[in-house]
Amino acid sequence: MNTNEVTINSLTDQLSRDQIQNILNLKKKWQWIGYVLLPLVLVIKITIIAAILDIGCFFFGKEIKYKKLFNIVVKAEFIFLLVIIFKTTWFYFFQTNYTLEDLQYFYPLSAINIIGYEGLQPWFIYPFQVLNLFELAYWLILAYLIGKELNENTDKGMSIVASSYGVSLLIWIVGVMFFTLNMS
Repeated sequence: MNTNEVTINSLTDQLSRDQIQNILNLKKKWQWIGYVLLPLVLVIKITIIAAILDIGCFFFGKEIKYKKLFNIVVKAEFIFLLVIIFKTTWFYFFQTNYTLEDLQYFYPLSAINIIGYEGLQPWFIYPFQVLNLFELAYWLILAYLIGKELNENTDKGMSIVASSYGVSLLIWIVGVMFFTLNMS
């Protein structure tokens, strides 16, 4: 089942066939923007996380060149490619009959899959998606690579990651929850 079929099936109750076709045509027309914006957003994300980790190193009296931190974050980001592979595999082989909401809310190895999204308030969905094993692996990879760069153990790296990236992630999650609550 492709995403156009899923979109049609999900919106049939709410919109007319012409409205759905207009949405699909608009999606197809502007699809190229996603291909342009994705690398840009990823570079911005990596730049911000490297800057946050740089601030964390500063507070711990440690120094790692920004370029090294940038490379560390790039290496750690590869863990999130597994999310795409898991999600694609899941919907291709295991859950072949799915809705648009299933695609939107599914996050492999996350708390949202344990408790389900059906009865959950919309502003709780994102925090439960972020609470996942890939995020934990991301923290561990960052901590290991920072500890290795500092010639320290992973515990020192984890202290830097938790106190800088962890606090920033918490602020981000609270911000997303706030905006979701206000929009719903």
